[in-house]
Amino acid sequence: MLQALYVDFNSYFASVEQQLCPELRGKPIGVLPVMAETTCCIAASYEAKAFGIKTGTMVRDARKLCKDIVFVEARPSLYVEFHHKLIEIVESCTHVESVRSIDEMVCKLTGSQQMKENALKLAAKIKSEISKQYPYIRCSIGIAPNTFLSKVASNMQKPDGCVVIEQHEIPEKLFTLKPRDLTGIGRQMEARLARYNITTMQALYAANKNQLRTAWSSVEGERMYDKLRGIEPYYVKNARSSLGHSHVLPPEQRTIEGAKAVLHRLLQKAAMRMRSYELLTAHISVKIKLRHAETKEITRFYNESDISATDNTLKLTNALESLLDGLPRPMKKLEPIAVGVNFTALSNLEEVAYDLFAEKPSANEKRLNKVLDMLNLKYGKNTVYLGGAHAALKNAPMRIAFNHVPDLVVEED
Repeated sequence: MLQALYVDFNSYFASVEQQLCPELRGKPIGVLPVMAETTCCIAASYEAKAFGIKTGTMVRDARKLCKDIVFVEARPSLYVEFHHKLIEIVESCTHVESVRSIDEMVCKLTGSQQMKENALKLAAKIKSEISKQYPYIRCSIGIAPNTFLSKVASNMQKPDGCVVIEQHEIPEKLFTLKPRDLTGIGRQMEARLARYNITTMQALYAANKNQLRTAWSSVEGERMYDKLRGIEPYYVKNARSSLGHSHVLPPEQRTIEGAKAVLHRLLQKAAMRMRSYELLTAHISVKIKLRHAETKEITRFYNESDISATDNTLKLTNALESLLDGLPRPMKKLEPIAVGVNFTALSNLEEVAYDLFAEKPSANEKRLNKVLDMLNLKYGKNTVYLGGAHAALKNAPMRIAFNHVPDLVVEED
């Protein structure tokens, strides 16, 4: 029985740009995080994909593949606005069960919708309603007995496709795919499966639960066994496990001082976002990607530390500075090209267990952070900030992660 309908918007960022800008329609488009020759595409239009350009293609390589490619700088806030508008359109046709990312959502099929003919009519209606308002934004739809296979089906025909996988077509309809085509099997997992002689979909499907649990080294292997058979696995809903921001540095900030300023800006944004979720962190990490000027070789700096659970920007800033003190002297001579800061060991305010000898946050400290957030929300995100971020106020704009749709009220600059 058909249970899930998956909507996957095609080349989403590039499609929004083409919808908004008539001069970009029908042209190969590369969307960049910053307008710089040393960065890479975070999205490509289908006209660009025809030349072999995809997410992760460096600008210089994209120019070699397609001399007429047009680059545009990403506009995350617009993509979020369109995301919500598109949800409304799908909701006008059927209920959106869950949002999987900024360009993906899944709808649960009920009643007569579970019949193939009616499910296809629903898919056609969704496509038609989207096309009426946004003709340059297309989607691929997958319909299947569970969410996982509906996602698989949505990827089988792009762009603007619609694929149904019925229970009686499992597993044969999957045998045209490779294990790497499945969500959850990346390069490392593919290599691990190969060590167990699982290199084809036929072999993956033939493996039993114990074999897959061993290959995955976790219960996720057993879940894969069920998902491939159209069963919806049970998941315990966990609290958010991590929170952070990363950023590709623009050319003018590719110095150690510039990288530190951007890190401070990212940390202050992440701390405000964390407080909006009413969470505390007990672990902070920082990463810097650096490049050798002559050899172009990439070096990475990473440092992390446990801290007493907090949401206080000043304390987090002190922790960040301590981590940055660990940057080796030779690395300070390299060119930083990307940075990131991340909070883990998150807990709710009412659940936190403070260290025995740690100083607990005072009422004044809590009020101060609350007032700072209120001022920035009311008058603009840069109204009040700590000095470490002063040189990067405009260099760490909102970004969209795969599994996180930003809250424009809290996160937009």
